[in-house]
Amino acid sequence: MPRPAARVLADGALVLVGAALAGWLLGRAGVPSAALFGGLLAGLVRGLAGRRPLGVPRPAAAASQAVVGVSIGTLVDPATLAALGEDWLPVVLVTLATLLLTVGAGLLLRRQPGISPVTGAFAMIAGGASGITAMARDLGADDRMVAVLQYLRVVLIVVAMPVVATTVYGADPTAGTAVPVEATPGWPAGLLSTAGCAVAGVLLARLVRLPVPALLGPLLVAAAVDLGGLSGGVSVPGPVEAAAFLLIGLQVGLRFTVAALRTVGRALLPALAVIVGLVVACAGLGLVLSAATGVSQLDAYLATTPGGLYAVLATATGTGADATFVLAVQVLRLFVMLLAAPLIARRLRRRPA
Repeated sequence: MPRPAARVLADGALVLVGAALAGWLLGRAGVPSAALFGGLLAGLVRGLAGRRPLGVPRPAAAASQAVVGVSIGTLVDPATLAALGEDWLPVVLVTLATLLLTVGAGLLLRRQPGISPVTGAFAMIAGGASGITAMARDLGADDRMVAVLQYLRVVLIVVAMPVVATTVYGADPTAGTAVPVEATPGWPAGLLSTAGCAVAGVLLARLVRLPVPALLGPLLVAAAVDLGGLSGGVSVPGPVEAAAFLLIGLQVGLRFTVAALRTVGRALLPALAVIVGLVVACAGLGLVLSAATGVSQLDAYLATTPGGLYAVLATATGTGADATFVLAVQVLRLFVMLLAAPLIARRLRRRPA
């Protein structure tokens, strides 16, 4: 093997090991999406310190998008969505209002130097932070800015949500019950299902010319399999999902430059103010949802919280809230956001600067 190729392989292997170690340490610290953060951190360090550019190979990047798509698609569950019942119309209207709010919040960021309308919108879209980050670059957004601001919002929500739930909505942190663990077919079946949904999804998406085929195709196929009752309860194996998140974070991090880091740094304080305003506005939509459906204000608040799906579910189950309703609303919003993202990007690219 020629020396330059060997050096590139050694460089890539070192970055991967660093990303895996960072992800493990962040996971031990309880950081959400630890694998993605680990990849982002290791890639950022290498991107800023390395003399030669290094990137994630295109096939690996596409495979990681496909795995994330399948992972999101498997969140769909007919029984969970059926929990919406007669409340589906208010839920849909609140979901659309959330979409408009997040896009509007993102457009406020376009006033910051170096942030395009598409980047601002994608940075603020509430729901599916990993999916939005994975598709951002393909749709013309700066995935570095999107990743940082998406996960800034997630971290803020994860930290503040339990406090808000108990102090504002009177949630009892001891009222929850243990969630029964259902038997699953195991990781071999999960791996086979993931591969099948990924391959079929990409092929079908390319056939119908779906935007971001590597992510949206597998997402829709996995969702269809779940809705059709054909999944058998399988899910993406944990190590495979973690590897996909790590590669997505690494792909974003490796593209950081000093100039990009400065742009992100200048945007952090204005973005923080916009994020806080967005979280408060979504809490207001929660009050509207509670009044329209009759669910408790706690349930509605958790259902409309703009991000941190797994932390939201943990809070819901830990406080005795209606976790099924919360999950149904959150999953519906997640799908609406991800499927609307290509349309939003196309629309905003046509807007005059």
